[in-house]
Amino acid sequence: MPEPELRLPGVLDARQRDRDLAALAGPGVDVLVVGGGVTGAGVALDAAARGLTVALCERTDLAAGTSRWSSKLVHGGLRYLAHGELGLARESARERAVLMGVTAPHLVRRLPFLVPDAAGRDVTALAALGGRLGDAVRVSVPGGRRSLPGTSRVPARTVARLVPGVRPGRGGVVFWDGQLTDDARLVVALARTAAAYGARVLTGATVTGVDGDRVQLTVDGTTTTARAGVVVNAAGVWAQRLAPDVRLVPSRGSHLVLPAALLGSPTAALTVPLPGSRSRYVFALPQERGLVYLGITDEPVTGPVPDDDPVPGPAEVQQLLATVNQVLEVPLTQRDLVGAYAGLRPLVLPASAGAGPGDATADLSRRHLLSWDGPVLTVVGGKLTTYRAMAADAVDAVVARLGRGARRSPTARLPLVGAAPAAVLARVGAPARLVRRYGTEAPVVAGLGGEPVVEGRPETVGELRFAVRAEGARSVADLLDRRTRIGLVGAERAVAATVAAAVIRSEE
Repeated sequence: MPEPELRLPGVLDARQRDRDLAALAGPGVDVLVVGGGVTGAGVALDAAARGLTVALCERTDLAAGTSRWSSKLVHGGLRYLAHGELGLARESARERAVLMGVTAPHLVRRLPFLVPDAAGRDVTALAALGGRLGDAVRVSVPGGRRSLPGTSRVPARTVARLVPGVRPGRGGVVFWDGQLTDDARLVVALARTAAAYGARVLTGATVTGVDGDRVQLTVDGTTTTARAGVVVNAAGVWAQRLAPDVRLVPSRGSHLVLPAALLGSPTAALTVPLPGSRSRYVFALPQERGLVYLGITDEPVTGPVPDDDPVPGPAEVQQLLATVNQVLEVPLTQRDLVGAYAGLRPLVLPASAGAGPGDATADLSRRHLLSWDGPVLTVVGGKLTTYRAMAADAVDAVVARLGRGARRSPTARLPLVGAAPAAVLARVGAPARLVRRYGTEAPVVAGLGGEPVVEGRPETVGELRFAVRAEGARSVADLLDRRTRIGLVGAERAVAATVAAAVIRSEE
């Protein structure tokens, strides 16, 4: 028998889902959002916060697609400066400051990035120049001046302290950026905050067609129809299913999962340029639980976009290992891997471009696109850091179309569920790891049970219970692959699956 509903904002549980399904069959909504990734959840929150009625429909689960396969970075866009895209770099720096200072301070931390001299002094000289340009952009945006330290040259002893696995005896350059505790947790927090503003959030709801104000859906295998003034297509790489005229060139970004001990348990992101490129880097990103994510690739994807999760190709694995091994004292091998993951970026091909899917995707802009087709507004492109700006632009267009709703987005001043200033978070009475994931709601999670899901790992059964009772989790995959990230290590996922299934049964 499940316990009473949690008294928290935006709770997504089975009872709320029943209420949302009943409401969907009613008179309709102003905005129906297709896609439960970071962009769709951001659009749902922005629209609901402006006073519009909103339904968010996601065919599987929140953050089930690209949004959980990122590098977990909230970055200021040094790469965009290298391509001369100052406006995009400035937008990235502004949105990073909003995320770190207002939206989700509990989910984002400062992270130093080390470019060692072992990669070449010309490389570190370029990194120092790029870092200082990035610093100049950062201090030019609201909230950016004190959000991060500045770029600096560091001696060999600092290199050895930050990333002990680097070949010893040489210095390097350190610049700073933001790192998410977990990208999927950001999406869940966005969806719950949208629900707190009245949005109906439905997973397992596939939009199959739009005819005027009538939207055809399949919800858990049952066909139904809803009404909406506007449909916002935020389905990412799957957006062409509703908007076949939008020109997308998906690219695959892959990461390898490694024990952090192999690099000396680094406290900075090791940054190594990809051979032959001045703007692309491979990063070894330190994570919780003694892991490092090594990425990222940028491989064009041809043919229909699959529904299944993408996987890194053998050439990508070799490329990542070979690049980082250039600066390591002890090289990494494929035998060191404990997991891997990949995601598909929904890159937009400019209307003037004649390139095809086989051309390089690394040079395509990360700018986003808004495109109307009847009552359907497609928003696609961009990147995780700038999701809020994408959502605001999309809802601006929706408000202009509908003739109602607040004209200006309030989300730059709107904290997500669990968010609070650093001084408040420091006083939350719960383990620090839970505060980094749940913010001010961490004591509730801690109170639901502290026993580990897998012996030796920090995730607790209380986190699984909270995911079912408050975060809309309905399956083992929801619990292990999105609400927590136990599923990244296959051997541990197998053990955790039994516990997760038992939690789901006990909450029914």
